[in-house]
Amino acid sequence: MKVLGIDPGLATMGWGVVEARGSQVALLEAGALITTPEETMPQRLFHLYSGMKQLLARFQPDEIAFEELFFAKNITTGIAVGHARGVTLCACAEYGCPLYEYTPMQIKQSITGYGKADKHQMQHMVKLLLRLDDIIRPDDAADAVAAALTHVQAGRMKEQFVMK
Repeated sequence: MKVLGIDPGLATMGWGVVEARGSQVALLEAGALITTPEETMPQRLFHLYSGMKQLLARFQPDEIAFEELFFAKNITTGIAVGHARGVTLCACAEYGCPLYEYTPMQIKQSITGYGKADKHQMQHMVKLLLRLDDIIRPDDAADAVAAALTHVQAGRMKEQFVMK
């Protein structure tokens, strides 16, 4: 089973693809779709939409796991990231495989065993779980891989995380 993990963002949208075969999980690839403030909002959103469609065509995932959005303070940033998440959801819905969503706390709990783990703990555990030589960069890509790993680890319980 191939799982595409997505960490939504407007400037940097992290993605990572893992493949699970039995109890073995391997990282296929990870990266980020990048947009710049010099682009208009419609250009940035189209860039993310078309980039996601290319990733879906290239990797042909069986399932897709999103990190749920979380914002504490800045509503303007939240709206922009919500737009980015929306076009990404649209591309994924068009692709047609099941979509799942996990909160940051659920991902941290799944990967480290502690729901309030910091970024360094998360990156280190992702590296260990996938037996990698280096930490995944950028951070957004590492977060996306963590979402994909969380989905794989959810196993039979994954249905409770399906997007509604």
